[in-house]
Amino acid sequence: MHIRCATTSDLINMQHCNLLCLPENYQMKYYFYHGLSWPQLSFVAVDEKEKICGYVLAKMEEEPDEVPHGHITSLAVKRSHRRLGLAKKLMDQASRAMAESFSAKYVSLHVRISNRAALSLYTHVLKFQIDDVEPKYYADGEDAYAMKKHLNHLSEETEDTRNFINSLGMDQIEPTSNGHQEEEDDVEEQLEKLNLADADPNICDPVVLSSTGPEVVE
Repeated sequence: MHIRCATTSDLINMQHCNLLCLPENYQMKYYFYHGLSWPQLSFVAVDEKEKICGYVLAKMEEEPDEVPHGHITSLAVKRSHRRLGLAKKLMDQASRAMAESFSAKYVSLHVRISNRAALSLYTHVLKFQIDDVEPKYYADGEDAYAMKKHLNHLSEETEDTRNFINSLGMDQIEPTSNGHQEEEDDVEEQLEKLNLADADPNICDPVVLSSTGPEVVE
């Protein structure tokens, strides 16, 4: 069992895991929107046969007037692989990637107020705090707790690492190609194919396909 960064080829199996575990479900184009826009931020837990048994789907919020922060769109672990600490490992990886790649100051998420198991995981294990209550957040009318976790410690670690690299003079090494720009161009091309280039971050509200089920139970 190990955790790795999700790829576009994982997205359909992530969606399948979501349908098995959660009442909040998304169209495939919403997974592609995350995977192509923020390929560093989503992770999967896979077994020895590379079958996905859990995932975290994450993004950066795009409000220009706010401090940079990430958001957990969806987190799920299959029932057969719970109680192994996978949810925490997935969340830790996504949070660190937000801090390292985008200098995120905190990460946010939403959870149903009735979901005691998930709320316990987020507060006691993952150290999130309730920030607000959003009335009728879910499609079936249930309220949500808006939660957040500060990532200052990760941002400081990242800054220390950058300073150390700079002290070695590694920042003077010229890049050998414009690969980063090519990656950005490729993302724009793929988003245009999906008609998501100008998509709203909230392009796809959760669609409730079942009446019960937690966001995650670990």
